[in-house]
Amino acid sequence: MSTHFQRTCRRGLALSVAAISFSLLLPFCSSLNIFPVSEDKQLGAQFAADILKDPKTYPILNNVGAKSYVQSIVNKIKMAPEVQYENTFPYVVEIINDDKTVNAFCTPGGYIYVYTGLIKMLDNEAALAGVLGHEIAHAERRHSTSRMTKAMGVQALLDMLSNKTSDRTINFAANAVAGMGLLKNSRDDEDEADDYSFKYLRSTQWYPGGIMYFFEKVKGRGGSALEELFSTHPMPQSRLDNTIARLKEANIPPPTEAQLNARGYEEFRRKLK
Repeated sequence: MSTHFQRTCRRGLALSVAAISFSLLLPFCSSLNIFPVSEDKQLGAQFAADILKDPKTYPILNNVGAKSYVQSIVNKIKMAPEVQYENTFPYVVEIINDDKTVNAFCTPGGYIYVYTGLIKMLDNEAALAGVLGHEIAHAERRHSTSRMTKAMGVQALLDMLSNKTSDRTINFAANAVAGMGLLKNSRDDEDEADDYSFKYLRSTQWYPGGIMYFFEKVKGRGGSALEELFSTHPMPQSRLDNTIARLKEANIPPPTEAQLNARGYEEFRRKLK
């Protein structure tokens, strides 16, 4: 078990004692996050360092142009008015050189990783923007540290208020979210990230429903290329249906080529080596 997670849990509990009263705690346990935003940043930095130390599992693509292309999309999305931590989280991108894996993930604190397998599967830039917006939303909504809070349970929170927090409680929370398991999101988290991706893209040049093209690509597909994706991103049909419903509710017209940029994206994919 990582000592970093132990320290994180301990600091989160200590910093929250003065801020949370017993009368306010119980009604909001389901949405409570006892960790300060600074812990998301530290967790993300630790993940980024660990990934760089493991090039066999995470072979980072050495292609400045490709990284710049994807980073430029992120830089535009993070300027959406709904993004709160654009000046707090780094929101930096790395491309993982693995054509057999169709996936992307974002650590707490905004370190974004996209596999070449996902990039090469998509047909237009709006689809990639939709996926990147989704990953940004996981960091913005602080899903990882929220799950850490839930892992501690109500009793741990009550112990916190009475200064009875034990090493056993801290160890349980750290074990519950240790390693890359911290990045596995619930279906509620996934749907919320989809919703915020839609919101973010509405103020950009891309079609707000861009992520639907990603869903359409992977729907009904299986095999080893998607195993990692399905382990971290549950893919029920309802997520595609919900995206379509958002488009209809907002009365969004069909996309133009300018909103999709399929031609420009195809040129980018050809240069991705």
